[in-house]
Amino acid sequence: MAPRTWAQLQDLLFAEPWPQRAGRYHSNVVHRGLPCAAYGLLTSVQRLGRVERETDLLRNFRKYSRVPFGHQESDWEWLTLAQHHGLPTRILDWTYSPLVALHFATADVRRHDEDGAVWSADFVAAHERLPGKVREALQASGGTAFTVELLGQVAPTLARFDALDPEPFMAFFEPPSLDERIVNQYASFSVLSSVHERPDAWLTRAETPSVRKLVVPAALKPLVRERLDQANITERVLFPGLDGLSRWLTRYYSSPPRC
Repeated sequence: MAPRTWAQLQDLLFAEPWPQRAGRYHSNVVHRGLPCAAYGLLTSVQRLGRVERETDLLRNFRKYSRVPFGHQESDWEWLTLAQHHGLPTRILDWTYSPLVALHFATADVRRHDEDGAVWSADFVAAHERLPGKVREALQASGGTAFTVELLGQVAPTLARFDALDPEPFMAFFEPPSLDERIVNQYASFSVLSSVHERPDAWLTRAETPSVRKLVVPAALKPLVRERLDQANITERVLFPGLDGLSRWLTRYYSSPPRC
């Protein structure tokens, strides 16, 4: 059932298992908002259509970057930095915040005449499908999501990561706080052990799929956008600085789409 009101949308968006640990509630779910409901979950390098050039893209990013890391034993710091700055990679962006996901589903007012969508993935369930040694490393860390340091210990390069198991697997990890944008967007990243595998196909392949797609009807988008603005879920907060300010002002003064 597609939601017809803001209240219905919130109820559906927050309807998820909330495991209780140490007297507090922690969600196992991350979210990704898309302005068009017809869009699937594709990585940026897949959208580029040149997955075979992934290594070349990352190699040249490292070569020309003026932001070197003090420790360069693994690909993960560079891959995270590259994704954060718009290089096509196999990483997919998520957020722990359903409201931040709604922002990305409704921020483009030119697409308010199209249904949007919020995809939600249970990353703990996804991690149950990890290869044994990888799952053991995550469990030994005491966390439910990887860090770039832990991924580097599991496999310092993407090639070694891909070779850990003949079947593709997905790992969710929290990126380092490179800047306020990552912090304010409550970011999470996912990465598959195959650059060719589609994230939506992998997530829905399990006997119990660990992903859900919630359609945000076009008719509801203006109201959702108004509520998010009231809650200060805006470009000014999610993209701190002049770029975010410009995005916010552009949207604020944009005309609604003509149907």
